[in-house]
Amino acid sequence: MDFVLSTADSLLLDKVWAHVLPLHPTNTSSEYPISVLPATSAWSRDYIPRQLLSLSVLTLLGIYALYFIFAWLSYRFIFNHDMMRHPKFLPNQVRLEIMTSVRAFPVMTLLTLPWFQAEVMGYSKLYDGLDTYGWPYLFASILLFLLFTDYCIYWVHRWLHIPFIYKVLHKPHHKWIIPSPWSSHAFHPVDGYLQSVPYHLFVFLFPLHRMVYLGLFVFVNFWSIFIHDSDMITGHPLETVINGPAHHTLHHIYFTVNYGQYFTWADRVGNSYRQPEKSLDPLLEVQLKGNKKEQ
Repeated sequence: MDFVLSTADSLLLDKVWAHVLPLHPTNTSSEYPISVLPATSAWSRDYIPRQLLSLSVLTLLGIYALYFIFAWLSYRFIFNHDMMRHPKFLPNQVRLEIMTSVRAFPVMTLLTLPWFQAEVMGYSKLYDGLDTYGWPYLFASILLFLLFTDYCIYWVHRWLHIPFIYKVLHKPHHKWIIPSPWSSHAFHPVDGYLQSVPYHLFVFLFPLHRMVYLGLFVFVNFWSIFIHDSDMITGHPLETVINGPAHHTLHHIYFTVNYGQYFTWADRVGNSYRQPEKSLDPLLEVQLKGNKKEQ
């Protein structure tokens, strides 16, 4: 977020802060009239309260944009709307999912701010320049990020299913037994934050290029939406490796299987893997219900 904040400052926020909290020069001996001096804020770029407020706004705008753009695209072009006729698809569920997400984002943003602030203050291992670690590490770091965060999220997710934790934090997300793309971020805010911690932790443990980090930030939000589209397409060659929508649909239906985020290996190691099968497709229940109505 240090790159995002710096870019936003240069393009817009310097002017905004100069307008909201202008610096009033006290030295009138300058050869230039005060009126022609560049507008400056009393809160400089490195002033922590300014950084925190700017980061809050940028993060909220970013997550709202990613959520509504990607969820709408998935809902419009990928999600099978017949699933909304499933007996366990709640009345007004899409509206409820959106409202839950919208209410969660501000709290999740506040919880995430210390990580972003630490990045801005230079404590992370984010780096610039392709020659810093070379191209091989650049590509390896992407795989390392996915493997590290996948395994960490597996255990965070599994711990969230411990009964006394589940009732307080994770149960609201499992309200959506038949999920839609809008349910992807419909969490209790603490639940959503806990599952995001591995993403932030990674850049304090391992070097990662700033642009790659931003790209992965967009990707993980897209992926979270993608796996919530209730799609039970099975039989593709990567099904045993990639934890896709079919796997996560089974997680929402059966609760104690397929905790992984991207891959199936952690579930296999943790003995919680369940293979998607056509016979488990919730769409079959919708079709059966439709056939009964026609009879």
